[in-house]
Amino acid sequence: MALAEFSPPRTPWIYRLPILGAIAREWAEGDDEYPIYLLIALVSLWGIAVMTWGLPALYLPAMAFVPVMFVVLILIAAG
Repeated sequence: MALAEFSPPRTPWIYRLPILGAIAREWAEGDDEYPIYLLIALVSLWGIAVMTWGLPALYLPAMAFVPVMFVVLILIAAG
């Protein structure tokens, strides 16, 4: 008799990451209000960072998104 091949169910690789996996799993399979809660939590963390470190915590996330906006503007201009 041949041995039966067993393949465990494949989960997406992001589900196996420590923090991002829980967020991704909840986003995909969880409550409908989860994106709102996640947004509130991220804005709260940003506010705490601004209260702790001041102006650098306020403007560094905007500076990190400058390359993203360049790409978006180039894609819009290219049509």
